[in-house]
Amino acid sequence: MALPTPLQAFSGVPKINAAPDKQTIVDGEKMTGAQALVRSLEDLGVEDVFGIPGGAILPVYHEIKDNTKFRFVLMRHEQAAGHAAEGYALATGKVGVCIVTSGPGATNVVTAIADANMDSVPMVVITGQVGVQAIGTDAFQEADIVGITYPVSKHSFLVTRAQDIPRVLSEAYYIANTGRPGPVVVDLTKTAQTGDMYYSWPQRMILPGYNPTTKAHGRVLSDAAKLFSQSYRPVLYVGGGAARSNAGAQVKALADLTGAPVVTTLPARGIIPDSDPKNLGMLGMHGTIAATGAVQRADLLVAIGARFDDRVTGKLDAFAPTARVIHIDIDPAEIGKNRQPDVPIVGDVATVLDDLIPEIQRTQAIQGKPNLAPWWKAIDGWREEYPMTWDEPTDGSLAPQWVIKKLSEMADPSTIWVTGVGQHQMWASQFIDFENQHAWISSGGLGTMGYGLPAAIGASVGSAREFEGKKPVWLIDGDGSFQMTSEELAAAFLDHAPVKIAILNNSVYGMVRQWQTLFYEHHYSQTNLLDGEAHGADGAAALADGDAPLEVPDFIKLAEAYGCVGIRAFTEDPHQFNTDRRPIARSMTAGLRLSPAATHAVAELGAKRQEPLFSARGVFGQRLQKRRVIEVVAAFHCVGVENGRRIVRHAVRDLLLRAGRVHAAFGAVGVTAEVSHLLKDDDLRAALSRGDGGRQSRAARTHDHDVSGFSRKSRARDQHGKSSRNQSFFHLLSS
Repeated sequence: MALPTPLQAFSGVPKINAAPDKQTIVDGEKMTGAQALVRSLEDLGVEDVFGIPGGAILPVYHEIKDNTKFRFVLMRHEQAAGHAAEGYALATGKVGVCIVTSGPGATNVVTAIADANMDSVPMVVITGQVGVQAIGTDAFQEADIVGITYPVSKHSFLVTRAQDIPRVLSEAYYIANTGRPGPVVVDLTKTAQTGDMYYSWPQRMILPGYNPTTKAHGRVLSDAAKLFSQSYRPVLYVGGGAARSNAGAQVKALADLTGAPVVTTLPARGIIPDSDPKNLGMLGMHGTIAATGAVQRADLLVAIGARFDDRVTGKLDAFAPTARVIHIDIDPAEIGKNRQPDVPIVGDVATVLDDLIPEIQRTQAIQGKPNLAPWWKAIDGWREEYPMTWDEPTDGSLAPQWVIKKLSEMADPSTIWVTGVGQHQMWASQFIDFENQHAWISSGGLGTMGYGLPAAIGASVGSAREFEGKKPVWLIDGDGSFQMTSEELAAAFLDHAPVKIAILNNSVYGMVRQWQTLFYEHHYSQTNLLDGEAHGADGAAALADGDAPLEVPDFIKLAEAYGCVGIRAFTEDPHQFNTDRRPIARSMTAGLRLSPAATHAVAELGAKRQEPLFSARGVFGQRLQKRRVIEVVAAFHCVGVENGRRIVRHAVRDLLLRAGRVHAAFGAVGVTAEVSHLLKDDDLRAALSRGDGGRQSRAARTHDHDVSGFSRKSRARDQHGKSSRNQSFFHLLSS
């Protein structure tokens, strides 16, 4: 038998005929370890938990009951449970928590753990484990999850005694949320879950050697202030650590005091408003020319919670070659890891900046401010000469950049934006106008495709909890990334998470294909998804005639399969897309399971009233305000006014054909009379008076989920605005 490695030694060898641990603590309330875990989460203030049950964690799930103080959200895959906990943590600033089972359940969540570790997301992952006697025997669904997660987590615990559960949970929660935030794994044996213990709270933590440095030494602050006084081309290079420290106000104050421009990494988007003239946007491979150019010509680079990632620096020896460096980070391991700083400052970003700003003010009072006018003249010239833009398609198709920009213009200013990973992620970071902190959630360091939907669900749960749902959640995703976790539409629908989803469908793995274009001789090996290929040149005519082209998957039907509503748009024709309907766009809700055709119709009618359809004052408000309804209609209303009459006729027939289902939703009153009474619309009443005897059009009969019937041949756009042969479809799903 091979000897275990030191890290596995405590769990890799089974205990043969080991005597059970004697219970020495008898003070407190007697309960099982599973009950203690639930009680500990409640006492820690946890209000929302994500997960999936399984055999090795069933004792814990048995104790999650209707009167449990936290809400449990049942996901459909363990990786998604981890990403949902991430989205929740980033939206609320609290620790995200998920609970999964042993073996494959635990290994499934490893990707989310690694993702949270790379992006410094506070998260506690509780995994089930086989009983102590079975550890190391290759028991059913046994995996050394502590050994697996050790390199990709902030810390990992193996709990073998029930009495240790409250203390370990306290320590895990504290570790996750202090210092540099990160994921902490608690591997809970079945022995600990079923054993008896005596519960007391609060617990005394045992964490020798864990003392994160938050406050900087005075000497380094004066050295940093001195460098500012000598700099005529300073740049503040702000990373995700500033966002985790909630240091937006301090970054803006430092920029205003010193006159330095601000560039951000991907996780730091929104740290200061994009409308601030000092904000040059994102730097690096996918950044603005002004931001990257400023860094390359800077004489002082102040890295604030940033780690000199390769997507920012490119060749390290050619990055900011003339700049002296001040590096501020709470993690001492990041200082000097990639770039040796002239002034290293270890500490919490917000705390350090609070102390640094007065030091700079004292220095300026003595030496004055450097003249940065020539520096800003050069920067403004770059911004004017190289704006962030794109080439308009010549075939009338949708440019994905336009779609994102239009979404940004129409959305609520407090929107939380979530993305998957790929080209759409970069376009979203470039063309969304960020005005608030914590409005951007995306997988940065690990680049996890499939991250978007579960993270958006977690953000939506967090928004409902912390902000009473006043911060809507939009997910911008690609067709490839979305398909990796699309099963989570079920969780969004059943757990009432009103996520709005915009899928930019270009039928390929866009970012991978872009690299194939740039670096692999245009050899597009296995990157064509074919999910829109069948539209072809005559797709518009075919769709108009009712011959629905094949799509695998058809995202509209996929949405319907999960109880959601899908809307498809092909062009930016203003007759098909009305930008003046913002009240409708932000609040369309459906609790009736109406077909998309009927939803289109009521959307058209509601648009005339310029009010939310299902609000307390809306069209269906009086009848449905007491019902459990969720937002399921996308924020784009893609049906033009001029098509309203035709769509109303189709929708009414559709309603009548489904009268059995709709009748139950409306109550005892007949569906025809009830709909006519509620909508009070002349067009609808006229259509209703004709009954359902009219022959349904071929388009409505064969393809009623896309009754608008608009289709244009469209082509995918790469990041440089050049066309590929694949189609670009803009799908909107809302769950």
